[in-house]
Amino acid sequence: MRIASQPDGPPEVLVLVLPGGTDRSYRPFRPWQGSALRMYPFTWSIRLRFGRSVVVRQARYRVYGWNGGQASPMPYARAQLDELGRAHPGVPIVVIGHSMGGRAGARLAADPRVVGLLALAPWWQYADWRHIHDGVCVVAIHGTADERTYPHRTEKGIGELVARGVDAAFIPVHDGDHAMLDHIGLWQRAALQFVGRFVGYDVTLAPAEATTSSRYSGRNSA
Repeated sequence: MRIASQPDGPPEVLVLVLPGGTDRSYRPFRPWQGSALRMYPFTWSIRLRFGRSVVVRQARYRVYGWNGGQASPMPYARAQLDELGRAHPGVPIVVIGHSMGGRAGARLAADPRVVGLLALAPWWQYADWRHIHDGVCVVAIHGTADERTYPHRTEKGIGELVARGVDAAFIPVHDGDHAMLDHIGLWQRAALQFVGRFVGYDVTLAPAEATTSSRYSGRNSA
């Protein structure tokens, strides 16, 4: 793994990693629970790969569930986005979210400071993608064997974004499941490549069979 050069100035991009959760639960969110543990390798690999070029933080919520209209994770996700923005004013923010974190990420992407959203097996409900502002680069990756969230809905959302003129791509993972434990290198590589495009690296999406995209539709498999 090539390590990025270490800048003397401010970071080039801020990354907020949003773990998943569940539909309804007021059980306290713990940093050692499965949904949090699932995202630590993403957080650590981004930090290792890009060094001080990127500031990356993995979010914590108060409770484990979304809980209907309460949208319980959102105040905590927004607060951590704001903390990053205050600590590094003017630096663009990329959001990476899995499952419920992908839903929270879509809502955070209404914020003009957010320039990128990587949604991993996102739990998109009620057209959550419509919160995303037009200037965000969006990549959604979803396993075709996911039985907990809905790859067809994710593809539909990306299609709507592309129709609006948003730079968006949907990447199916053949036989991929919700936990991202299969094809693990693919999921990790895609996150590094997505962040890399915001720090000036020549990147190729993996896998590059993006089926709906305003920018990547002409690329071949890699």
